Amino acid sequence: MCIVALAWNTHPRWRLIVAGNRDEAHARPAAALAAWPGRPIRAGRDLQAGGTWLGLGPDGRMAVVTNVRLGLPRPFAGPSRGDLPVAFLAGDLSAADHAAQVATQAARYAPFNLVLADAQDCLYVGNHPAPAWRHLAPGVHALSNGPLDADWPKIRRLRAALQAWVDAGDDDLQPLWQALADDTPAADAELPDTGVGLALERQLSPCFIRGPRYGTRASTVLRVDAAGRGRISERRFGPDGVFLGETTLAY
Repeated sequence: MCIVALAWNTHPRWRLIVAGNRDEAHARPAAALAAWPGRPIRAGRDLQAGGTWLGLGPDGRMAVVTNVRLGLPRPFAGPSRGDLPVAFLAGDLSAADHAAQVATQAARYAPFNLVLADAQDCLYVGNHPAPAWRHLAPGVHALSNGPLDADWPKIRRLRAALQAWVDAGDDDLQPLWQALADDTPAADAELPDTGVGLALERQLSPCFIRGPRYGTRASTVLRVDAAGRGRISERRFGPDGVFLGETTLAY
């Protein structure tokens, strides 16, 4: 998942709202959002490494992970970052206890951002430039492939869209889907420098990325109410942004 915005304890109905896009090579095999056999997880699945990017667990548990972009990807022999959401969603530790545990092992993984939420807490865990974790205050937050709430154009746009949705107190998801489908590129002067070169920074600058080999594979909206009842919806896309299907599950 390469961009995600979340609203924690700030909407009149929903304790947590998450809206995000997973960007990945189209050739990498993945399974659609589903209930995982033998595990209390509602999520899509990376069929290459076996993990997930964003999922819903019992009692409104949520986990989402993004990579941190530090130049072009390099071979990495450690554990998959997709294991991080799975461990929380399938476990029984509180979000705070799990975040503290992950921080002690964070150096084993390639650079990542991880957000965990349960009934009591919403927390950020990362390992770049050093392992750290912290509680998130009530409000709207967003991240992509850099620091939490970084001043990137697509982060600003998605965070603003979610904030407007929260302020309206609405349940109509269409404004969130529209924000996730925004393929407006950023101006060169606003692009971050993540070490991949100007041409690729331009390609990666929209919220929704269209491309024949790499792009947005899934858009997801997740909601959890005050009682811990959750709903997760996923829209899937193929090369050049071709729509492939939609799934909604409750927990």
